[in-house]
Amino acid sequence: MPSALEAPPEWAELRQKCPVARVKLPSGDEAALVTRYDDVKSVLADPRFSRNLNDPGAARIIDTESGGLFNSPVGNILAAEGHERWRRMVGKWFTARRMAALRPGIEATADRLVDGMLEHGRTADLVTQLAFPLPVWVICDMLGAPESDREKFAHWSDIAFSLTGHTEAEIDAAQQEFTAYLTDLVDGKRETPGDDLLSELLVATDAEGRPMSAPGLVATAQALLVAGHETTASMIGKMVALLLADRRHWERLLADRSLVRTAVEEILRFDPNGGFGLPRFLSEDAEISGGVVPSGTTVVCSMAAANRDESAFEGAGELDLGRSPNTHIAFGAGAHSCLGQPLARTELQVVLDVLLRRLPTLDLAVEPGELRRVEGLVVGRLEELPVRW
Repeated sequence: MPSALEAPPEWAELRQKCPVARVKLPSGDEAALVTRYDDVKSVLADPRFSRNLNDPGAARIIDTESGGLFNSPVGNILAAEGHERWRRMVGKWFTARRMAALRPGIEATADRLVDGMLEHGRTADLVTQLAFPLPVWVICDMLGAPESDREKFAHWSDIAFSLTGHTEAEIDAAQQEFTAYLTDLVDGKRETPGDDLLSELLVATDAEGRPMSAPGLVATAQALLVAGHETTASMIGKMVALLLADRRHWERLLADRSLVRTAVEEILRFDPNGGFGLPRFLSEDAEISGGVVPSGTTVVCSMAAANRDESAFEGAGELDLGRSPNTHIAFGAGAHSCLGQPLARTELQVVLDVLLRRLPTLDLAVEPGELRRVEGLVVGRLEELPVRW
């Protein structure tokens, strides 16, 4: 079994010999796994590969009716809002101007969290003391949600991203609790608006003057809270671990801080635990890698495997912090690419800048091979990241 920082050796074999592989999902259902870069980009951009998993022929990822992240009501509600319409209304909060305005606050929070690490000695678990709390603070601030509720968000998002380990009853209960919490949060914004995304969406309208529906507002808050903290928190830990596993990478950044932006992009590409994209259901025959995939197939794209494709990236198996251009697809591709990627990039860049400035002697407190990921999650997260300085 590869360590948490190593890519599965099967990826290369699949890309070379079986680029569209039949795989069994945790539910027991079968799907087609796509691993080549060009194929993945093609599938993600092709409207024939639908994200409507309510089709009776679509495979389930996990063996429950709720299906956590994959078959939750959130996707259906947002689809009812209209995908392009929803992205236009929400996307205004993820512009370069907005990110520049958020950056000082993110940096101040990262500095405060590093202060807390320093107060407790010369060792820390970077996951619990920095990687997790920072994105929670950011997304809570954006939505106007109390930071004190971050433990609740952790519980709900763990269940949402879990492939195994939770019963249908647990998933249903978490979904109901999360929906009730966010309904109360939105209702509170109606009475007392603030300077936050939810308050703005309450009065925003589309090009035809239509506001977002009440269920749409709740679903938007849920999607952003879960995706906005879980994925970035996971990536912060993995980013630091990858840079410290071979400390020459860390030393290179200390010597040239201008590489921070390209380093973040390269680590996003290189991440061996990037998970896979939301499954697509194929409603008609389609060709992938020269073969025909029949109608009725559920297709799963591995962006992490595609990002290691030697035909798309020279030296794909090597971490090159100065790689440019870097056309990775860690955030997906096409119309359904991650809406929050400007925020994720900003947080990762800020964290790396702050750590290089505040803790230049940072190092792993364990051997890289001892690091373990949390099993059963869609997004690969390290259990802990012991560091010293």
